[in-house]
Amino acid sequence: MAQFEDSLQRLEKIVAELEKGNVPLEQALKLFEEGVQLSALCRKDLEEAEGKVEILLKQNGKLQPEAYGTAMEKAPASRK
Repeated sequence: MAQFEDSLQRLEKIVAELEKGNVPLEQALKLFEEGVQLSALCRKDLEEAEGKVEILLKQNGKLQPEAYGTAMEKAPASRK
């Protein structure tokens, strides 16, 4: 996950730099391209993390982790 935080931090710095408006066009394009790549990496990391989300279900007085997809399959149709 450290890669996600590093990518997000760099992306935030790029956005701040571009928002200042004093970056030469060529450099701005390079920064924008890097930002798009970082955004894609962050999105990928978030999608992977989302796939690993666990829902805690209370069964027999104990909390048991269950994979997100499995819990959704068991959910009533009104919750889907």
